Amino acid sequence: MSSILSNDNALRTPKKGVTAAEIRVIVASSAGTIFEFYDFFLIGLLATEMATAFFSGLSPTAAYIFTLLGFAAGFVLRPFGAIVFGRLGDLVGRKYTFLVTIVIMGLGTFAVGLLPTYATAGLIAPILFITMRLLQGLALGGEFSGAVIYVAEHSPNKNRGAWTSWIMMTAALGLILAVAVIVPLRLLMGTQSFMEWGWRVPYLLSIVLLGLSVWIRMSLSESPEFKKMKEQGKLSKAPLSEAFGQWKYLRLVLVALLGIVPGQAVVWYTGQFYTMFFLGKILKVDDLTVNSLVVVATLLSVPLYYFFGWLSDRIGRKPVYLSGLFLAALFFIPLFQQLAHHSNPALEHAMASAPIVVVANSAECAVQFNPTGTTKYTSSCDIVKSTLARAGLSYEAKEGSPGAAGELRIGNDVIPGYDGKDPNAATKSKAFNSALASTLSKYGYPQGNANPADIDKPMVVVILLLLLTFGTMTFAPMSAMLVELFPSRIRFTAMSFPYHMGVAIFGGFLPAAAFAIVAATGRIYSGLWYPVAVAAFSFVVVLLFAKEKSGSDIYQEG
Repeated sequence: MSSILSNDNALRTPKKGVTAAEIRVIVASSAGTIFEFYDFFLIGLLATEMATAFFSGLSPTAAYIFTLLGFAAGFVLRPFGAIVFGRLGDLVGRKYTFLVTIVIMGLGTFAVGLLPTYATAGLIAPILFITMRLLQGLALGGEFSGAVIYVAEHSPNKNRGAWTSWIMMTAALGLILAVAVIVPLRLLMGTQSFMEWGWRVPYLLSIVLLGLSVWIRMSLSESPEFKKMKEQGKLSKAPLSEAFGQWKYLRLVLVALLGIVPGQAVVWYTGQFYTMFFLGKILKVDDLTVNSLVVVATLLSVPLYYFFGWLSDRIGRKPVYLSGLFLAALFFIPLFQQLAHHSNPALEHAMASAPIVVVANSAECAVQFNPTGTTKYTSSCDIVKSTLARAGLSYEAKEGSPGAAGELRIGNDVIPGYDGKDPNAATKSKAFNSALASTLSKYGYPQGNANPADIDKPMVVVILLLLLTFGTMTFAPMSAMLVELFPSRIRFTAMSFPYHMGVAIFGGFLPAAAFAIVAATGRIYSGLWYPVAVAAFSFVVVLLFAKEKSGSDIYQEG
């Protein structure tokens, strides 16, 4: 390690090869961050088990939703972690900070595997669970940025995009690692045993990864830029007030928060996560198949992070980043339509040949977004729409006559709705659901999961890979863009906050926002207008206000 700290200028000039010490910097930073994302993704992949373990006192629907809110809680704390650990990173050092964050993250994850369940501890169980999630989110707010900055401050100016792209890979690899642990356990243990106690194993195994990550990182030295600033007495004494209290830096924070980060967040999260929701909940592909297809596509996408990071060193960050946004905004909806065509052709055919139409007076219709499962719909319009929303069926809404009951039209058939306040509502509900099921079957709407024989798995993987490629085009150059945006003395603080705030707002809430749009409109592709609109807005902001700084001396900019 002394070879890379003894001569800062050598680090800033391209070399024919990468030294063993420099490889160690990249590997150590990346390995620790893989572990961070492994921890963070476990709850999303184990949502059903977590709901049973910690929220069994609620209805199944409400328990699942509160589990997902526990996942969201981690996103909420990330901006606060960015402030806390960003300031620490600028005052004390990069290495010390991401050692602290990985320990907090790892212990929080390990502790989840030891927590009592709702059945044994009552309300204390979900409280402890949410507390651990908050600790994980707090730590991740400093870890990811710290790893990126640490690698960037070691890298040659002309190779910064390629070097930092290794950190970008960790998000995908963390997800793959989590799936690689969970899926075999489920298959080996069986559903019942895994539900009862097997879900704890992935959390408990994380202690091994934590020990390995800490051991690797303990052997690293501080980044050369931070050492130089400390030796020259140029460290910021108040990074928070400097980063957010001076317009010349606050302006850059806003460019990152409103331009660079939102586009990357929605493009990456759409390809990596919304595809899983769309395939499973809308297209009715079984969970094991969804996970398998996404993992294969994710594995294939991993080398693209390095390629687009390398390309951003050659032609600039903005051309690569803006190309990713443009292609995503242009092709998201057509590609998701192709997902439907190759995943559940029977559903696609039925939707085209016998579209479902809801005819009702709009004055009696509420917005069909019921995440807690507690809202009681009573008007005929709401009952008809909520039934379709629960079934994940797309429909078109047409205005009905005032006072007339809402009804469904499928092909040549008409199914009248009913008033939920009617004394005979229970009887009418059974008749309505029976008529709906038989009519859907009559017009070729598949019942239950998509037929496995109808799923064109190679084509689905190709489509998923294209969607993930847009994410790699934005994610790979983004980290170097953010590092180059801010001077060294406030870089940790100024970079971390807009990144994690942007990801929390635009990425963390993407599934909920997209689902709300789908539920409100009845059209399964309408939720994609959210990431398309955000990507288009980010394209304009970055094009107009972000400066190209690839290859610049980031230390001298301070």
